[in-house]
Amino acid sequence: MAQKPPVQSTSAVPATFPALVEHHAKVRGSRPAMREKDLGIWQTMTWAELALQVRALANGLAALGVKPGQHVAIVGENRPRLYLSMMAAQTIGAIPVPLYQDAVAQEMLYVLQDAEIRVAVVEDQEQVDKMLEASEQCPALAYVVYDDPRGLRNYQEDRLLSYEQLLEMGNGHAAAHPAYIDDAMAAIKPDDAAAMFYTSGTTGKPKGVMLSHHALIDRALAIQELENLTDHEDVLAYLPPAWIGQNMFSYTQFLVTGFTVNHPESPDTVSIDMHDIGPTYYFAPPRVLEGLLTHVMIRMEDASAFKRKMFHAFMRLARRVGVRILDKDPHVSALDKFKYAIGNMLVYGPLRNALGMSRVRVAYTAGEAIGPDLFVFYRSIGINLKQLYGSTETSVFVCVQSDGQVRADTVGPPVKGVDIRVAKDGEIQIKSPGMFKGYYRNPQATSESYTEDGWYHTGDAGYLDEDGQLKIIDRAKDVGKLADGSLFAPKYIENKLKFFQHIKEAVAFGANKSEVCAFINIDLEAVGNWAERRGLPYAGYTDLAGKPEVYELIRECVNQVNVELATDPKLAQSQVSRFLILHKELDPDDDELTRTRKVRRTFIAQKYGVLVDALFEGKSSQFIETEVKFEDGRSGKISADLKIATATVHPDNIKKAA
Repeated sequence: MAQKPPVQSTSAVPATFPALVEHHAKVRGSRPAMREKDLGIWQTMTWAELALQVRALANGLAALGVKPGQHVAIVGENRPRLYLSMMAAQTIGAIPVPLYQDAVAQEMLYVLQDAEIRVAVVEDQEQVDKMLEASEQCPALAYVVYDDPRGLRNYQEDRLLSYEQLLEMGNGHAAAHPAYIDDAMAAIKPDDAAAMFYTSGTTGKPKGVMLSHHALIDRALAIQELENLTDHEDVLAYLPPAWIGQNMFSYTQFLVTGFTVNHPESPDTVSIDMHDIGPTYYFAPPRVLEGLLTHVMIRMEDASAFKRKMFHAFMRLARRVGVRILDKDPHVSALDKFKYAIGNMLVYGPLRNALGMSRVRVAYTAGEAIGPDLFVFYRSIGINLKQLYGSTETSVFVCVQSDGQVRADTVGPPVKGVDIRVAKDGEIQIKSPGMFKGYYRNPQATSESYTEDGWYHTGDAGYLDEDGQLKIIDRAKDVGKLADGSLFAPKYIENKLKFFQHIKEAVAFGANKSEVCAFINIDLEAVGNWAERRGLPYAGYTDLAGKPEVYELIRECVNQVNVELATDPKLAQSQVSRFLILHKELDPDDDELTRTRKVRRTFIAQKYGVLVDALFEGKSSQFIETEVKFEDGRSGKISADLKIATATVHPDNIKKAA
């Protein structure tokens, strides 16, 4: 096997993003910087081509009147031109503000107003329509630049510009002001704001998190050193660019290390495009890993009896020794290694290929806690999946698991440069070179996010174990106690439930109660496939979710989780006593999930208060009518008489565990 090229020296790394673009154009100008799949064909852009286009775009933004320190909105899927627009804004000292592409116009309006956006660069007609709708209440929005012209031919808005028109304006500005870009780049300081990301607003209005060039680049360099990342890595950019996790992997680390970022043709082709590219450095939140596993298990259920038997036999072996082999444990017997090698040829290798992960050297998961069963599954089949811990305010990287020291119940030790302490109330507090500059126009919130002696409040509860690895229990505000004083950690319970392919989402309740109850969202694809194989007809999600057979299927999943909880001394009392299957899927458009698909627990408890009460009052059913928003913007109502089911709790096991 060819030896990997050495990591570039970090001592010579430029200190700002525009300087990094220029550096890569000089050092690796003919190497591929970005690839984009268009009409089934991968198109490549070199570093030299990228740098030239960024300069032209930067001149174009200057021609539109964008000044240093002003904000430029970026809205759309992962498109190279949107990434180049971010670089262009940074080149003249402006600050890109990525917005979630699936947000509706009214959600975007707050950010457009708060950030005082004059120029927005968007992907297509859908995003143009949102900008025009929002502009009625945001008159400061002077220009909307679009990438894809399809559907926009008859639009007569003066504020609309095509990407090509912006380039032409840039060329004209460059001819009239040849030194402008170099002078603008020279004026940028490492501590200047490089980008602004808005929080999800789970506890109030979203806040603009200002991150400096230094903070972002420093954290990317720390991980480059830890993982021996090189400019030969391939990364697939498929998650929302407005999420700091995706932005760090496919933008900041891309510009720091100089590897290649690949843009899929569309969200629907990610799986196919992932097979084409074979990423070596991969990042996915738990929900994506859950979805991939669900697809695999659906396909396996459709396989022959022999293949299913072989699959389950080798997976039992993988669960027993796979993780130890990945961690190079010298105590694994030669016989187990031989059996695993056979499993690798027959099951694990084809499975990694089916997942598009055959070339993955390092894979991270973050965004929320991952269920230990899901985590172990991926590592047991030979995928070097590791957990990391951080937030938008910390430039992502606070803790990262090191090779050979990966455990399902921790997120690793602090990354180089990070200090951690645990407050008396169990909250994790940190200091890091990656800390944010502050919340935009919100000095009070900025001040409140730090302790009096300068440590940042993470809002997470946890502790450092004997090995110096951080263990996260839950969000500090969510961790509670049952009526008997025993620990209640809802996220932990929910993650165990979501490991089952038939459960897409779960919300656990139990704080200050005598027992735990839960809402369940079924996975329509997985349960639908299960129903079709059994000849069980259904007419959509609501119909399927209410069927007695589906309730029995989910009851089996809940009962298995209770068996595992019963053996945990700290969580034995948290077994799920009763549950119901919601009549609709939890949806960001209905404010039930954030745009990164995190549960808005407090909002759900209030919205579905009648269901929560019914669970704890011991009712057998409860009628509910819920208002929903459809994709076309219309509103409607869904009503159902929801059955409430009981699960098997194990008091004997609780006593043994105690």
